[in-house]
Amino acid sequence: MKLLLDFLPILLFFVAFRIAEGNADAAAAFASQHFGFLVSGGTVGPKEAPVLLATLVVIVATFAQIGWLLARRKKVDTMLWVSLGLVTVLGGLTVWFHNDTFIKWKPTLLYWVMGLVFWGSQAIFRKNLLQVLLGAQMELPAAVWRSLNLMWIGFFAFLGLLNLYVAYSYETATWVNFKVFGTTGLLLLFTLVQGLYLSRHMKAEDEAGK
Repeated sequence: MKLLLDFLPILLFFVAFRIAEGNADAAAAFASQHFGFLVSGGTVGPKEAPVLLATLVVIVATFAQIGWLLARRKKVDTMLWVSLGLVTVLGGLTVWFHNDTFIKWKPTLLYWVMGLVFWGSQAIFRKNLLQVLLGAQMELPAAVWRSLNLMWIGFFAFLGLLNLYVAYSYETATWVNFKVFGTTGLLLLFTLVQGLYLSRHMKAEDEAGK
């Protein structure tokens, strides 16, 4: 359930973009009529309508996501608050200036913030964030925890750069596909690789303890 909730804004962004892209003229008329007051000049063209409407959808969805968690007295993760701030500010700029560059930067900034959190927890606070989160479930040597932390830092840095490459090298539709499917696939692959790395060290620890 939590996984679905986490991915819901991204999925809604994708669905809204695809529907609007397939009906660009109608989407432009709808956006101009109902959201023209949010747009510089008051008029939305067919070319920018899909990403503008999808951006508005993801902003509303992220607010709804946090509101639902608060209503159920659930903890809202810090990164979700960061995501809300980024999508509201950058999404708002995208809508006002008719420029999808702002919203395309949002994933990169979020990945880099996450990478900085992993780095800062170790370098500044002398606490390995992964060990804090997972230490109760598994015992690993300190060197392995450090390696895992560095892997996540490198992965987030790579994802941020890759997002910018796709955003500036391809059409918006391609970037939307990459945002939804490409990054999800890379995350699953990276998690699998880390699982294999962990299984090797956990096996070694179990054999050493016998």
